[in-house]
Amino acid sequence: MKVLQFILFVFANCLALTSHAAVDIQHWKTADGARVYFVENHDLPIVDIAVTFAAGGAYDTPDQAGRAGITHYMMDMGAGGMNEEAITNAFADIGARVGGSAGTDSASYSLRTLTSKQDKALTVFKKILHQPDFPEAILSREKKRIIAGIKEAKTQPSSIANKAFKKALYGQHPYGMQSTEATVSALTVADLRQFYQQYYTAKSAVIALMGDMTKSQAQAIAASISKGLPQGAAIPKIKPVQALTKSSMEKIPHPASQAHILMGQPGIKRGDPDYFALYVGNYILGGGGFVSRLTEEVREKRGLAYSVYSYFSPMVQAGPFTVGLQTKKEQAKEALAVVNQTVADFIKNGVTQKELQAAKNNIIGGFPMRIDSNKKILGYLSAIGFYEMPLTYLDDFNKEIAKVTVEQINDAFKRRVHLDEFSTVIVGAE
Repeated sequence: MKVLQFILFVFANCLALTSHAAVDIQHWKTADGARVYFVENHDLPIVDIAVTFAAGGAYDTPDQAGRAGITHYMMDMGAGGMNEEAITNAFADIGARVGGSAGTDSASYSLRTLTSKQDKALTVFKKILHQPDFPEAILSREKKRIIAGIKEAKTQPSSIANKAFKKALYGQHPYGMQSTEATVSALTVADLRQFYQQYYTAKSAVIALMGDMTKSQAQAIAASISKGLPQGAAIPKIKPVQALTKSSMEKIPHPASQAHILMGQPGIKRGDPDYFALYVGNYILGGGGFVSRLTEEVREKRGLAYSVYSYFSPMVQAGPFTVGLQTKKEQAKEALAVVNQTVADFIKNGVTQKELQAAKNNIIGGFPMRIDSNKKILGYLSAIGFYEMPLTYLDDFNKEIAKVTVEQINDAFKRRVHLDEFSTVIVGAE
């Protein structure tokens, strides 16, 4: 037992040392135009792969809102002649895991497998990416489930608030696209196949590979993935987001005992030069949990909410800057006033050197936990590739945080965050 404990201790310390080391990202393009990002790591006999496409909800159309999400959802429910049960069993039999996500900008599929089982896992994984069948019976079943979910969401205060907030910030912009019972009901197998052919292309693909393989092996895997994808044209960029020109307030009645409040404006896109100043500044304002100003003013001093937060969500175009909380209905007006005043004071007076140093210590000190596993690094590889961030992003992150000054934060918030342009949504207001 002592020997085993010693081995585990050494192994844990090796991982800790690895997490602090520089991440050597290798990058190339396949012959078909897919961008590849690879980190070699032989510590564990595991291979992680993620393939990301410009195929998120922003590429829907108003009359087919929901098509992107359903296309992604259906791809592993029948592919290359295998039904969903056969696909599930094939991965389970070799201990492999397939996953995926579909968001506003992008959609992705991922695979984790033992190195010794990677050929079998890749065979099925590539069927999902290359040969989705979109079975008619499965689509009919899933549309009913999705429509039931849309109906249920109309009763949930958090869902109501999120949808209203999204509409208030983005209106008719693609980021404001939202599926309805009617748009989902009208979707056909032909619609999904068309979306797949148009958006799941080699030229739009970002292939991230992490783990127990050499570069030549990674090159072969990436080439085999990109070769089987639709060979369509590159996907056009999403159009810019227009800034709001005035504030707005929407109060939506709801029988819940808690009022759900969201407020904010379109924020920043990926690669924005103010990113690090806003990131550190927001940590002090509302992103740092119990050490943030919003928590201090709303929760600690007045007990108006258990949790209050703020965050920037950089996207291809300006993602939202969001401030959110829940509070008792009868306290909603007071809580909202405190949040507004706290944000206003933050913009007007800025941060202190003491606050800045504490934020830097926490952010830099916690960074190794963000890259302490292959899976986490894989996520960064996908983001770096999809958003065309520098290959040195992970190495530079703490350096950029360390360089942020009080003056940069104060200047960035004055220029970029405007209370007189905030949209506010209150679900459950009295």
